[in-house]
Amino acid sequence: MFNGINGFNATSATVANGTKLGNFKFGLFAVFDDPMTTDIHLLSPPVARAQGFYFYDMKTTYNAWFGYSLIFNSTKHKGTINIMGADMMDEKTRDLSVVGGTGDFFMTRGIVTFRTDTFQGFDYFRVQMDIKLYECY
Repeated sequence: MFNGINGFNATSATVANGTKLGNFKFGLFAVFDDPMTTDIHLLSPPVARAQGFYFYDMKTTYNAWFGYSLIFNSTKHKGTINIMGADMMDEKTRDLSVVGGTGDFFMTRGIVTFRTDTFQGFDYFRVQMDIKLYECY
């Protein structure tokens, strides 16, 4: 998360600050453009980019709603996988819906399971995604 001094490394930014209601950033709206890699150390080249937004939508705990696309542009895959849904952060795993796709992923449906891999306060978190796709024609 861009915090005013980390512009070189930041892949997300707040576009609307949260309210003063509660301690859970209620109302904060952020956009992101994150590289997706196959390892947890970010050493492999990106296989896709996750581009979209999330906002915190609960006053009593951390909970976010995501809408984003995984964008593939390589010799192996081209197209997008479109994902949306609630991320109930208190849960060990959370499922979001794959609601469509383009290119190699045309009309795909499925489930994305989130697991929080690491976090460092509010400015940095990393999520592991397991994606199960189902063809829909």
